[in-house]
Amino acid sequence: MTPRLDALGIVTADMAASLAFYRRLGLDIPADADTAPHVEATLPSGLRVMWDTEAVIASFDPTWTRPAAGAERLGLAFRCADAAEVDSLYAELIEAGHQGHLKPWDAVWGQRYAVVLDPDGCGVSLFADAQ
Repeated sequence: MTPRLDALGIVTADMAASLAFYRRLGLDIPADADTAPHVEATLPSGLRVMWDTEAVIASFDPTWTRPAAGAERLGLAFRCADAAEVDSLYAELIEAGHQGHLKPWDAVWGQRYAVVLDPDGCGVSLFADAQ
């Protein structure tokens, strides 16, 4: 499988405020999602928008700090075939000289997940559904 762009990720300090903003832009987000640490909405095109609270990100990496405005707040997410592909693609990118941001881990929402930085320092997520 070739990785494909599947989702856009947003890290937010205030989930309810962020979801309210995007609801106003027409995204169909469940009303009961405001207190969740991770939320997803699928657009008509099939592309997903995902939100994570700063707290959930920090819980996986105690050294994580809130990024400067704009930096690393929005990111690209590429679906992989399985957990092994997440791990191997992450390793391949690191070996090619790219900077790792979050090593592969099993996320609470049921995915194998990792983040590398693109050449401009933007976070690019790699993930696969749990099997």
